[in-house]
Amino acid sequence: MKKITPFLWFDTQAEEATNFYASIFKNSKIVSISREPNGKAMSVVFELEGQELTAYNAGPEFKFTEAISFFVNCETQQEVDELWEKLSKGGEEGRCGWLKDKYGLSWQIIPTALGELMGDKDPQKAQRVMQAMLKMSKIVIADLKQAYDQK
Repeated sequence: MKKITPFLWFDTQAEEATNFYASIFKNSKIVSISREPNGKAMSVVFELEGQELTAYNAGPEFKFTEAISFFVNCETQQEVDELWEKLSKGGEEGRCGWLKDKYGLSWQIIPTALGELMGDKDPQKAQRVMQAMLKMSKIVIADLKQAYDQK
């Protein structure tokens, strides 16, 4: 068992949600499912890209908020596009790379290029990239680079 494992509280959809997440991320799997006597999943241990998590069916008392989100570092625009499309379907698109999936869980789908361009030593270039990003929902690397290259 890992020292620290994120624990996700669902009403009744823990098994459905974990299967959904595992179907989206390539290096993912369901590790174990604890079931109630009636066969319904009580908790599901799963991995997404090597990160172990636990999903628990605990009732409707608590909901997800943006106070907790999963940051996904994407190497390519294709990866950004694919994850954005799959995770936002049935959910809600936000600003600046944020979205909520159909279960209400918040995700940040962020290309590595954003950090690289915003980390430039030239503050004007970095500021132009920031301003371009603030206008976006899904982050588009080509648009960030265009802002970076402006004179």
